[in-house]
Amino acid sequence: MTFVEMRRWTTADAGALYSAFVGSPDLARQLGGASLQDVEDCAAFIETRLAAPSASSYQFAVAVDGVAVGNVGVSAVERAHGTAWMSYWIEARVRRQGLATRGLSTAARWAVDELGLFRLELGHRTDNPASCAVATRSGFRPEGVERSKLRYGTERFDVETHARLATDPEPEVALLPLA
Repeated sequence: MTFVEMRRWTTADAGALYSAFVGSPDLARQLGGASLQDVEDCAAFIETRLAAPSASSYQFAVAVDGVAVGNVGVSAVERAHGTAWMSYWIEARVRRQGLATRGLSTAARWAVDELGLFRLELGHRTDNPASCAVATRSGFRPEGVERSKLRYGTERFDVETHARLATDPEPEVALLPLA
């Protein structure tokens, strides 16, 4: 039986992060351009960027049978306005199983309940329909397109923004346990 949960990252997840990064080349964009050349780089990335929550950023590993296979982030937390930016990625080998949707929905519920946030925002490249489907299934409504917002190398990409409000209907998604 497979057990899926969300939990905090630890440096013990360095091998899993490296495996995800090598097995999913598209993740380089999701990791903010970080250069993860080996397990040691991954341990340092986890220690400085994923395992160290602050008052404005929280990162959760999506784990299957204890192995981290993805991340859901709540960042740019602005308590005065009750807003935050959501992000997510899932390793290629476990995509299309609903893990990103369940993880994003779980983190959104946590951000509203535990942080008292009202508006959660996210964005995805318009050429990434799978990410759009995750956002929509997780209750994030599309709000518009920001033209040429992202640049990877010399190429620019349009981004569709979505938002979910605390008063929006709860999506029909089975939430993950959050350790």
